[in-house]
Amino acid sequence: MSVAARLGRRVRRQLAGFTLLELIVAITILAMISMLLYGAFSGLRSTRDGVGEVSGRYHEGRSAMQRIARELQSAFLSFNRPIDQSLVTRETLFKGSRGSPADRVDFTAFAHRRLERDAHESDQCELSYFGSQDPKQRAVTDLVRRESTVIDLEPDRGGRVQVLATDIDLFQLEYLDPFTGRWTEQWDSSQSIGQTNRLPYQVHITLVLNGGQRSSKGRARGTIKFDTKVMIPIQSPMDFAGLGALQR
Repeated sequence: MSVAARLGRRVRRQLAGFTLLELIVAITILAMISMLLYGAFSGLRSTRDGVGEVSGRYHEGRSAMQRIARELQSAFLSFNRPIDQSLVTRETLFKGSRGSPADRVDFTAFAHRRLERDAHESDQCELSYFGSQDPKQRAVTDLVRRESTVIDLEPDRGGRVQVLATDIDLFQLEYLDPFTGRWTEQWDSSQSIGQTNRLPYQVHITLVLNGGQRSSKGRARGTIKFDTKVMIPIQSPMDFAGLGALQR
C-alpha cells in the first residue's frame, strides 16, 4: 500500500468521529463531574439553610427572653381596693407554678403599650407566660404570652394569647425570696400560706429551644439554651390611699 493510501485511510478514520467506547468513557466522566458539582453546591446550600435556621432560632430566643425580662421587671401589686369587699372588681397578683416542659407565671404589670392614640387603656395589664401545644404538631410545645388590658378578679384568664417562641424544650422560672434569701420553684402572692402581698426580689429565667432539627420520633436533636436573672424593682404593694395599714 502506498504512502498516499495510508494517509488517506488515517484521515478518513479521524473524520469518522469517536468510537462507542470513547463516547461511553466521556459520558461517564462528564456524569461524575456533574455529580460532584451538584453534591458540592447541595452541601453549600444545606449548610447555608442550616445556619440561617439556627440563626433565626437564636433571634427568636433572644427576643423572647428580652420581652419576658422587661415585663417581669414591671410587675406590681396594689393595696388599693374598696373597704366594702363586695365592691372589689380587680385583683393584682403574682403567681408562679411548676409545669412540664413549661412553668407558668401570672402577674399584673405596668407593661401594656397603647397602639392607638385615643384608646381608653392604661399601661396596667394582666400578663401570663405558659406552655401550649402546637396546633400543627402534637409533640411540640410553644411558649405563649397572654395579655389582658383589663385587670379583673381573674388575673390568670381572658385577654389575647400569642405565640412568643415555638418548639421549646424547657421554660423554667425560679424566684428569689427576699426574706429567706433562697430560691423557690413556686410563688403565690394571693395565698396566706404563700408569699402574701409580696413579690420575688429576682426571677431566674431559663428557656431552651429546639435548635431547628427534629427527628421523626419528635425528639430534639440539638438545643439552644438561654439563661438570665432579672430584678423586680417595685417590692412593696402600691398604696395610694393608705389602705394597706388597715388590711395588715
